[in-house]
Amino acid sequence: MNTTAPQPSIRTAFAAHFAVSALALAAAILLVGCASPGAPHTPLTQTTPAAVGLAAAGTTDTAAPSQWWKALGDAQLNTLIDTALQGNPSLAVSRARLEQAVALSQVREAANGPQATLGVDATRQRYTANGLVPAPVAGNTYNSGTVQATLSWSPDFFGQHAAELQAALGQARAAQADAAAAANTLAAQVGRSYVALARLVAQRDVATRALEQREEQRKLTQERTSAGLDSQVELTQAQAAVPDARTQIEALDEQITLARRQLAVLTGQAPDALPTVTPQLAALQPTAVPEVLGADLLGRRPDVVAARWRVEAATQGVNSARSEFYPNINIGAFIGLNSLGLDRLFNGSSRQMGVTPALRLPIFDGGRLRAQLGGRAAELDMAIAQYNGAVLDAVKEAGDAVASIQSLTRQQALQDEAVASAEKAYRFAQERYRAGLGNYLVVLSTESQVLAQRRLAVDLRARQLDTRLVLMKALGGGWTDDTAVLHTAAK
Repeated sequence: MNTTAPQPSIRTAFAAHFAVSALALAAAILLVGCASPGAPHTPLTQTTPAAVGLAAAGTTDTAAPSQWWKALGDAQLNTLIDTALQGNPSLAVSRARLEQAVALSQVREAANGPQATLGVDATRQRYTANGLVPAPVAGNTYNSGTVQATLSWSPDFFGQHAAELQAALGQARAAQADAAAAANTLAAQVGRSYVALARLVAQRDVATRALEQREEQRKLTQERTSAGLDSQVELTQAQAAVPDARTQIEALDEQITLARRQLAVLTGQAPDALPTVTPQLAALQPTAVPEVLGADLLGRRPDVVAARWRVEAATQGVNSARSEFYPNINIGAFIGLNSLGLDRLFNGSSRQMGVTPALRLPIFDGGRLRAQLGGRAAELDMAIAQYNGAVLDAVKEAGDAVASIQSLTRQQALQDEAVASAEKAYRFAQERYRAGLGNYLVVLSTESQVLAQRRLAVDLRARQLDTRLVLMKALGGGWTDDTAVLHTAAK
């Protein structure tokens, strides 16, 4: 008679194991309440176009080129900006930060998938005769080896991994926008420095003519003094005006040298690399500004885009921190070979395998997770506040530039009238001199008014060009959507 107790079937054992696992999971879910995230946090409100006085969108008839600075129509300027975007050290730092952020997002993405490893180990060891290992191993030296493959995977039941990945991608996209912002700012700096140098060159041309005029006045006054028509007072005044004009030219030469050095450094070259660069204001053509500039232009401005992506990254950071209050489940498995003695390592009897499911959940953590969630919520509020500030700064910068352009347009009309009047008086003085009704000193004196108006005209044109560059930079590059700067910065 067989007295051996009956063994439970495989199905019965599996059912019992499943029941125990289900009870454990139910108990775990109930215990999650012990680590509560607390009351939900209401983040700050993001600003909207209407809140800053902008229309929702706008369209323009002006087609901006791929690189907005080319609208000025100066090939030399285009070359300098291209050189700056390739060689400026600050832009290289921005590219390095972008590459770092992209790499971190790739690390996060790889960590969220299944992980597989293969390990091969060999050991030669003498086992103590007085330890836990029994004879005949105890007291002897043996070789041992292991060949094992391991697979692990953590299912994302509660969205933690997805939130972490989206947060990392948001930071990478923000870094990309930062690189574009750096390129946009650098292009504007080079353009504005180029316009400033062109202004100095134009002012020197006017100052050179002023020196020639004062030389003529001195010579003519000296002749009139010798003839008894003028006194020593007039002659001394005429002589003093010559070195004064030369001083102005010398000061302009100094400023031109410094401007060239600054331009060279901005383009990533040695300070003395551009000794002959002589831009002409006449070669720079100010582009017409559309009457309507929509909020979509400010929305693509790189620093605003970067701030917006940081808000997205911070939002996902909050979601990730909240998901840590839920169970963390990990499924692992291994299969391999292990033996004491390398000669038996690859025998079928040396195989080993197993599964290692694991569940971790917070119960009592001293408020650590709640504090961490509060920190992420504060980061979100900070990111939203920075985004709102970036939008307000962009609106102000663009609005100031538009207001200046409108004022300069009105000033230009008045300046044109003043130049026309000065040139008309100069022509009348020349005609009177040719007709023998006046002396040449009157002609030269009248020309002084023309030269004064030319100086003002040079300054006004330079300001018009500079203000347009400021507006282009404030709008993220030109009047229409243009992502060429971003692609250039990301190379």
